[in-house]
Amino acid sequence: MIARIAGRLEQVGEGAALVDAGAGLWYEVLVPAFDVERLARRVGQDVVLHTIHYHEGDPSHGAVTPRLLGFLAETDRAFFRVFTTVKGIGIRKALRALARPVAEVAAAIQAKDARFLVALPEIGKRTAEQIIAELHGKVEAFAGERAATPQPELPPAAAEAIAVLVQLGEKRADAAALVERVLAVAPELDSPETILQHAYRLKAGGKS
Repeated sequence: MIARIAGRLEQVGEGAALVDAGAGLWYEVLVPAFDVERLARRVGQDVVLHTIHYHEGDPSHGAVTPRLLGFLAETDRAFFRVFTTVKGIGIRKALRALARPVAEVAAAIQAKDARFLVALPEIGKRTAEQIIAELHGKVEAFAGERAATPQPELPPAAAEAIAVLVQLGEKRADAAALVERVLAVAPELDSPETILQHAYRLKAGGKS
């Protein structure tokens, strides 16, 4: 199973990104609507996408195509897996429907805000009610991501650096505070790698 793709982001189209992973391998990765704009700003840069590998089509007719889905944040991938357990929410429909950040969608589900959900692409009133019925009480942790890190103004590189620090064992609040300190000293940093290098130095007691 392909769990993660790292490489140079070469192109972003409607619902898909093209990543040059090196060694002559170029991957087309389907991405949720809310990530398209963020990725479009990073064409030409290195990215890390947390992926889901699945097969699309009807095996009984021999028409099956392997596909990769990609997410900038690991928590977004986890939410997507929960979201697609709802009856009637397939993978393609979910990719189009998630036009707002995961934290906002999860918060709406927790608040039983059907109006917010109906405003999403592909989601009608009946589907919104189904989502709330099946997922209310199950997505609180994803809604809490936004409350724990209220940083919508953070650039994508900073958000990705925070995600990496969390994966390495840092508490999210501590990771966010560390990245904020780095950017306060060196606001010109524009890649997750350089932000992380400065963060490690800062954590070790050196100057950023």
